[in-house]
Amino acid sequence: MGTNPEITNIEDIVNRRLAELLPQKIEEALREREEAKTPSLAIIATKGTLDWAYPPFILGSTAAALGWDVTIFFTFYGLNLLKKDISDLKVSPLGNPGMPMKMPFGPDWFKGINWNIPNLIQAGVPGFETVATMLMQQTIKNNGVASIQELRELSQEADVKFIACQMTVDLFGFHHDDFISGLDYAGAATFLPVAQQADVTLFM
Repeated sequence: MGTNPEITNIEDIVNRRLAELLPQKIEEALREREEAKTPSLAIIATKGTLDWAYPPFILGSTAAALGWDVTIFFTFYGLNLLKKDISDLKVSPLGNPGMPMKMPFGPDWFKGINWNIPNLIQAGVPGFETVATMLMQQTIKNNGVASIQELRELSQEADVKFIACQMTVDLFGFHHDDFISGLDYAGAATFLPVAQQADVTLFM
């Protein structure tokens, strides 16, 4: 039996049409899936000073407010940010090229001075770290910036996931009751898959 040329012609038309539509449909499906996906952010917090406490909580709470899934992994000195009492967080100007800051008080000409104090003085003068911390706290207050505790609470209220590195907890001799509630305790093996799948991963 011979092939019906009309059927063959119809099949050719269908195949050509499918070849035209298929890439478009796939592209549309991928775009829809990408648009429907919730963005995610993974942050590794390793520092426990007052100035370095702000970036993870500001970025984490902001991303959560935008609807992102956020996880912060606190390890080594970053664990200090999870303690129940964080009123003793300090600023270390030593070795910090951005420090010391301008004075947060006095007339405008005084506040405009850049105090380039040598590291030798910063390291050798007793109480210099305390002074730098007080200046930072005053600057924060003058500008109406939220405290670390307020930002931390805001992050938790926005469902930012806090993971405390269990290895570092053990290393430094901490106990779970040293920290705030609502934490997960896990190691790098738990966090790395989270970071791998995240749209944005930041080390601080």
